[in-house]
Amino acid sequence: MWGLVPLFWPLLKPAGSVEILAHRMVWSLVFVGIAMVFFVRKWDWARELLRQPKRLGLVALAATVITVNWGVYIWSVNAGHVVEASLGYFINPLVSIALGVLLLKERLRPAQWAAVGVGVLAVLVLAIGYGQPPWISLVLAFSFGTYGLVKKKVNLGGLESLAAETAVQFLPALGYLVWLGAQGDLVFGSAGSGNALLLVSTGLVTAIPLVCFGAAAIRVPLTTLGLLQYLAPVFQFVLGIVYFHEDMPAERWAGFGLVWVALVVLTFDALRSARAGRAALDRVQVAAGRGVGEPEVVQREPVV
Repeated sequence: MWGLVPLFWPLLKPAGSVEILAHRMVWSLVFVGIAMVFFVRKWDWARELLRQPKRLGLVALAATVITVNWGVYIWSVNAGHVVEASLGYFINPLVSIALGVLLLKERLRPAQWAAVGVGVLAVLVLAIGYGQPPWISLVLAFSFGTYGLVKKKVNLGGLESLAAETAVQFLPALGYLVWLGAQGDLVFGSAGSGNALLLVSTGLVTAIPLVCFGAAAIRVPLTTLGLLQYLAPVFQFVLGIVYFHEDMPAERWAGFGLVWVALVVLTFDALRSARAGRAALDRVQVAAGRGVGEPEVVQREPVV
């Protein structure tokens, strides 16, 4: 669904990118609220969040960063920059690693350093090819990387986190739509019922993939989940070339090729590290006198 979403945003014209973004923020809260009522049915997290100003501030920051990400992505697709937008999500894992090193003081393995180095080289090649840095790709990659970093600090579930973020977005977005209506520039309702229904469905387009992702995250191994996330930019890249007929000169192919090399190195290193971690765990279990993969039995004091 994330890979095919570039087909959706052009259907919302003649609405402009900012109006589409505002509708996405408003209707996302509506549909996420419905999902919370029917599927989660727990609101303790909201009361706890309201009592923690620091976490609430981080939620507001996450909402701001994802607003930038959504807005740039919608504009880039409707302006004919689908391929460049897909590049942003290809280099996002490399940006996340760089943020981990710079802000969280994480230590990288040699293969990760190599992947980041190749990614930087790819951006330089693309900058030379474009005649300027690939700003769309960089803004999308850094905004989404920052969003992931902030969400790590907030430590909320996927649906709960989205509910909190869209609650922050709701009033500014609704205020903008009301202002557009007062100016006579609001497309919603003036371009037919079909266009209005499509604008309302921006909430579903946002919520459904995230609910599916949240459901998959607890059922699928993390390494598999990470590999599957490459499918979205692959689909977007193919759509940009095959469906939207965007140009791919040689220097752009060279830059994308370097990014893909970096991702192959990163993926291979992650899989090798995961296998080593499982092997180490098996050795610990054997040393403790249990079978491989057998759960540990922990003696606990009775809870009164």
